[in-house]
Amino acid sequence: MSTKEKILQLTDHLIREKGFNAFSFYDISKSIGIKTASIHYHFPTKIDLGIELLKYHTEKTKELREKVKDQSPEKKFNAFLSIYSKIKADHKVCIVGSLATDLHSIDPKMGNEVKVLATEILEWVTEILKEGKAKKVFHFDIPPRTKALMIIGNMLAALQLSRLTNDKDFDLIKKTILNDLKK
Repeated sequence: MSTKEKILQLTDHLIREKGFNAFSFYDISKSIGIKTASIHYHFPTKIDLGIELLKYHTEKTKELREKVKDQSPEKKFNAFLSIYSKIKADHKVCIVGSLATDLHSIDPKMGNEVKVLATEILEWVTEILKEGKAKKVFHFDIPPRTKALMIIGNMLAALQLSRLTNDKDFDLIKKTILNDLKK
């Protein structure tokens, strides 16, 4: 793994663990064992680092969306849910959820990238729900975008709440969401 990749990976971890405002280049340099100048070489500012990390997550979301585009709505939906399952398996919280709490205290350019990622996810889930409803695979009575917001909100909350309750609660919430769509 390159130094740049190590920096991005550690930044991802720190954001999810502490929030964007709670760490510095010095914290990264200490953890990786490099000088802060090495971080500045790859990322002139902390905002540049945050923006690149968010662009990486947006690209990964688009890649997954593209990978499953020809599959059934149920398989697409399961691909979406797999993002949260992976986050849960890694004992993390959602990057969007973590940065949403910092939205009013981060640079507006970075805040815009958080919104770009959130919009990508929302549009994808809305698209899946519309297709699933049209094919009579999913059943719900509210607008698809509203349903997508509710599902995403539930998954964000499930990641965090199940840390306090029981890890099985995450799977229960995920299963209930899917079962509710199929009724």
